Amino acid sequence: MIAGETGDGFWKHAVTPHNEASKGDYASTVLLPGDPQRAEWMAETFLEASRCVNRRRGALGFTGLFRGKPVSVQSTGIGVPSFLVYVHELLDFYGAKTLIRTGTCGGLTAEMALRSLVIAQSVRGENAESGQVFGLYRADAGPDPALLAQALARASELGIDHRAGLTICSDIFYHPLGRERFAEAQAQGALAVDMETSALYRIAADFGARALSILTVVDNVATGEQTDYSERQGLFTDMTRLALDMAAES
Repeated sequence: MIAGETGDGFWKHAVTPHNEASKGDYASTVLLPGDPQRAEWMAETFLEASRCVNRRRGALGFTGLFRGKPVSVQSTGIGVPSFLVYVHELLDFYGAKTLIRTGTCGGLTAEMALRSLVIAQSVRGENAESGQVFGLYRADAGPDPALLAQALARASELGIDHRAGLTICSDIFYHPLGRERFAEAQAQGALAVDMETSALYRIAADFGARALSILTVVDNVATGEQTDYSERQGLFTDMTRLALDMAAES
């Protein structure tokens, strides 16, 4: 935890600078999509008695019930800086204990089919600088072992196409080297690349929270395939079902 940024000592007001929700508006388990529209779709489609608890800056957040258990969904934007703002406040001010990223990724092997799931068993930066969260948080962080085991078992039970393994975290979406930048990661057997998983695991470890990143493959670097944006949000059904099943049992 960054010194001085505690829920009681740093935030002097009833809300944070980036979130209009009051304390108690978020459940202890929060799903973290990047896209606000995906957050809204997840809440409206899967949660009972869903209510919007945050609209500030368009970063929509919702809380409702899934199988009778309170669950929240909070959008985080694109990339580590935006992600850390919302997740830090969820952990520090709102008391979140379990975080499940429900994001998108690019497949790095031909075996990673579009619309399949990647469960991030481990993560590293794209290079020595990228995805390292500026050295502020623990470098030896990974998923919560119990959440990982639960996700693997439940995905198999549900018949969801998935793989677990190494993911790469990048700070840059548009890169001058194009696909060539991923050659080393592909040689090391990385399954996919996203922009936030490293930050999730590091900040969760710093706060002593449980975390897991579940990602839907929306394009594939190795094959050049990509999903059409018109499919969203429907192609996230499997990921959302899996994450909510875990939330209901956590």
